[in-house]
Amino acid sequence: MLALIIKLILAHIIGDFVLQPASWVIHKEIHKHKSKFLYWHILLHLCALVLVLQFNFTYWLGILIIIITHYFIDLIKLLLKPKLNSRLLFGLDQLAHLIVIVLVVKIYEPYQFNFDILFATETLLLITSLLCVTSVSSIIMKTIISKWNLKEDGIEEASLKSAGAYIGILERLFVFGFIIMNYWEGIGFLIAAKSVFRFSDLSKAKDRKLTEYILIGTLLSFGLAILFGLGYEYVSMLIKN
Repeated sequence: MLALIIKLILAHIIGDFVLQPASWVIHKEIHKHKSKFLYWHILLHLCALVLVLQFNFTYWLGILIIIITHYFIDLIKLLLKPKLNSRLLFGLDQLAHLIVIVLVVKIYEPYQFNFDILFATETLLLITSLLCVTSVSSIIMKTIISKWNLKEDGIEEASLKSAGAYIGILERLFVFGFIIMNYWEGIGFLIAAKSVFRFSDLSKAKDRKLTEYILIGTLLSFGLAILFGLGYEYVSMLIKN
């Protein structure tokens, strides 16, 4: 089963990412179903599937299902492009393709998915911890550092919208991952890497307030990630015992 899933996903990656030029994507977005590259794209997927499956045509039904559904999924994506957020649309598009692949694998190698695992204590603990590291930590940090308003003090950094929030979430996820893998050296490397990138900001800052603001935010972010990471490890150990 696993071998078939890997083969189908590999074919999808080859067709959707590796061998699809940006010019094709642009042409499809403009011309929708009239774009010749939409059909070239589907043909490319067909070739990738046949090649990866080593010309084993016992999978002809699965190949047919994937190709037909891929066409309609891509067409729906193109039609919804002007109406929905492109990032959301991309995620839904890829999810739909993966669901089709999973269903095709089930046709040839029937398996029973254990939905109980989604509600197992360990799974719920992991989900809770990840939400704490991302959303809860962001709100905690925003609440704590809101007492210092750089805009009121005339200190405002030119940066991408919400970039700081995304960077904070990513760094906390990395720290959390390093902790549960018991790779504490990785946290030190992450702190060092962030310090290097932030050094130019700190050295250029004429106002001491910006430097202090950045340091407080960084220490809070890492501190919360370590706190929730250790909490996850401790509770996880209690569950196992």
